[in-house]
Amino acid sequence: MVKGRLYIFLGVLTFVFASCKVKQELPTGATPISQIHLKRVDKMPFHPQPYKYRDWRKTAVDFDNYIFDFKQKGQYLPFVWLDGMKRNYPDTTFGIYTSLGDIRMGAAVNNGENHEALGALGAVLGATMVGIDKSDQDGRNYVRMLRNYFAKDNGWKVIQNFTNKGAHIGGGYCNDFWYEIHNNVLFYAVADKYKDEADFDDILYQIAEQFYKSDSVMGSSYSYSYFDFKEMKGHVNHIPTQEDVAGGYAFVLYSAYQKFGDKKYLKAAQNALNVLYNQKENRYYEAMMPIAAHIGARMNAELGTKYDISRFLNWTFDGDAVGREGWGVLADNWGGYDVSGLGGSTVHNGGYGFLMNTFDLMLPLSVMVRYDQRYSDAVGKWALNASNAARFCYPYEMPDSLQAIPEYKAITKDVIAYEGVIKESIYPEFKGITPFAQGDGPLWYPNMPKTTMFSVYGSGHVGFFGGIISNTNVPEILQINCTVADFFASQKSYDTYLYYNPYGQAKDVTIDLGSKSYQLYDLNTKKLVAQNATGKTNFSIPAQSSSVLVLIPSDQNLELKD
Repeated sequence: MVKGRLYIFLGVLTFVFASCKVKQELPTGATPISQIHLKRVDKMPFHPQPYKYRDWRKTAVDFDNYIFDFKQKGQYLPFVWLDGMKRNYPDTTFGIYTSLGDIRMGAAVNNGENHEALGALGAVLGATMVGIDKSDQDGRNYVRMLRNYFAKDNGWKVIQNFTNKGAHIGGGYCNDFWYEIHNNVLFYAVADKYKDEADFDDILYQIAEQFYKSDSVMGSSYSYSYFDFKEMKGHVNHIPTQEDVAGGYAFVLYSAYQKFGDKKYLKAAQNALNVLYNQKENRYYEAMMPIAAHIGARMNAELGTKYDISRFLNWTFDGDAVGREGWGVLADNWGGYDVSGLGGSTVHNGGYGFLMNTFDLMLPLSVMVRYDQRYSDAVGKWALNASNAARFCYPYEMPDSLQAIPEYKAITKDVIAYEGVIKESIYPEFKGITPFAQGDGPLWYPNMPKTTMFSVYGSGHVGFFGGIISNTNVPEILQINCTVADFFASQKSYDTYLYYNPYGQAKDVTIDLGSKSYQLYDLNTKKLVAQNATGKTNFSIPAQSSSVLVLIPSDQNLELKD
């Protein structure tokens, strides 16, 4: 039971849930939330075809069991190994392959220290989100092992994509802004789930200091290909400038403000968000733009700022990015397959949707709805399409004729997927086949085996779907958890779920509340839809619209303010 008063932001109104046995009815006449449309999502189908619900939670659990099994034997196995080089910290860490059979990696290559944080962090966070304790799994603390990616030895003092960037095979390490920033976002997220992990608070503090200092250096321009955190200087190389990393900065710095209470981090977080907000053109490069939408919505709710987050959302979805031309979210049908919802390039060979990018979109968008319900219809419709289209990356979900290497699919055990789905393959031998599941692995390095079409590190982010998406009794109506990825929340929240109804008529959805008693409050209609509800409970969702339900314990008093 919650003690004292618990303040939770519900759109533009704030309700107080106090521990009190007295029941009070809410005043009538509250104005329902008006939805804001995103034109790209409006183009997506209400009923994507061919439709099938994939159990993403089970996929995430099975992936973890398969990948982290050191006893696996055979070609390309096991997928995980121990790295005893003890970079940055005097501990053994672990590595997992970027792609299946990646010859650049493994225990016997470069002393076993060529492995990516993006894969390790995604796998640990994803597993955690589906209920697996990665701090104590088969006698190993994989959470603690992530410390080795904190670059103390080279003076950067942030999470880098390799424990030793000099070990990166293939001509040295390519500095790339989004890799550094996104890995720090993921590390902060992991740290929030494991608050008692030794040394993590110190690492979080040092990262926050480096982000604060570098934001101060960049000031009003994030127009760099990467930032050197040792010399505190931005650089431009052959990679396009990546202004959208400011969204990742805003997340890390705002999280640091919540963690440490130092207002300088808040000021820097707002500067980063303002720099991106004031861009004259869409500078979406990889994964940071939707994070800006999340933090913008959260600041609006908690601080009273006035960001029009449609700017960040349209830049995320529309596919009119410059620099990295066409980066956005697909809204299309290829050969009878609705691929709408996949994140990636809208122009490369007609369009190329990537699995990891799609998984990663779910983290900020699911949480954003908790802070701004005006986008709940758009997020709900996107999630329905994305969860269906993402399964086309898995070899057992596609006909053999529409994938690159069906002869190898048995080794995936249906938990390792192709890197993505493309309209027209980049490989000449598959020309004219659409849609087509493939990967870029064979292009990365000489003599790469065909199996590198399968993306181990991208598949490892599956827990982002698995911990957020659940099925309901009505086909195509999903339950989206809006709180599980609310990292470093300023206050404790009651469980909050988004439900989107794509049908042309109202639908009754059944949820199982177990033995506890709840009152169900819909943030969209601003009404109680059930009181003293327990066990299996029904509620209705209007046609082609959404409900955002908060599960409030029945012994909590509701008091309307402002």
